[in-house]
Amino acid sequence: MTDLAIDLHWQRHSPALESGHYSNAHRVVFNTRCDVDVDAAPDWGGDPEHTNPEQALASALSSCHMMTFLALAAKAGWPVAGYSDHAVATLGRNPRGQMSVTRIDLHPVVRFDPGFAVTDEAMAQMQDRAHRYCFIANTLADSVEITIR
Repeated sequence: MTDLAIDLHWQRHSPALESGHYSNAHRVVFNTRCDVDVDAAPDWGGDPEHTNPEQALASALSSCHMMTFLALAAKAGWPVAGYSDHAVATLGRNPRGQMSVTRIDLHPVVRFDPGFAVTDEAMAQMQDRAHRYCFIANTLADSVEITIR
């Protein structure tokens, strides 16, 4: 299988690494071309202008779900013209009492070419299939509740 990698860079800017007195801000580089400024979630003292790992996880799930949906729709002959999503990661305590992403809600909206439509039931079935085949969803299956609305 293919190894898929990122590069992460962090540098201390305070005189010493002391609890509560340093920044978590760092940079993640994808494929040497895409740099993303990352920090802790704002509730944990992070810069709200930077992404955070929880958003990145929601993004990974949303992207994977979309790509899986598009592959299945193409095989079914569905002329998808556009796809958007609003993914929300929720922090909470897992069954062991640890802080974790406990839930991710996806809100996909699919647009088709003019003159094509599917029933709500057919759409729900296709979204369910996309969820079942999505690599990221399968990775999170035992630890994160995933809802598609």
